[in-house]
Amino acid sequence: MATTTRLTIDEYLARDAGDLRWTELVDGEIVVMEPKPAHARLQAKLIHALANYEDAGGGVTVFAPTAVRLSEHDLYGPDVVVTRADAPISERGWFAELPLLCVEVRSPTTWRYDIGHKKATYEARGLPELWLVDGFSATVLAFRRSQPAHPVFDVALELGRGETLTSPLLPGFALALDGLFA
Repeated sequence: MATTTRLTIDEYLARDAGDLRWTELVDGEIVVMEPKPAHARLQAKLIHALANYEDAGGGVTVFAPTAVRLSEHDLYGPDVVVTRADAPISERGWFAELPLLCVEVRSPTTWRYDIGHKKATYEARGLPELWLVDGFSATVLAFRRSQPAHPVFDVALELGRGETLTSPLLPGFALALDGLFA
């Protein structure tokens, strides 16, 4: 019987830096990301909308893809990360607390991880909100907790064209999905 060795984050990061470009660690497995222009365009629109919210005094900081450490075997690179404006960074350069929101934009090579293991890990570790953006079907799947201490994502929304994406974590933020998916 074949066995697979799960890499730890330290083992993953010890690899040649050229080997890590466009990858993330999901349950100890190196997953290659292959962002295409349509993916990058959605990501740019989301960053722009959230950065405008940040600039308007939203009390958050918006990051383009940056590493989010979730376990010893899970180091993700969400397409967009939103943290509290005063969120601390650890000595090693990681977020010292979970972001408020992570956004994953559908890519053919990673979608099964996004809706599977990654969503489950985000949920188990206590991420307040997750958006899975699917440009192929022009939908956003938003998963959130009705109360901060709720143990699971107990609110699940599927939004599409003609609807507006909002979040209780981002008071006053509103993104018309017609514009996002134009």
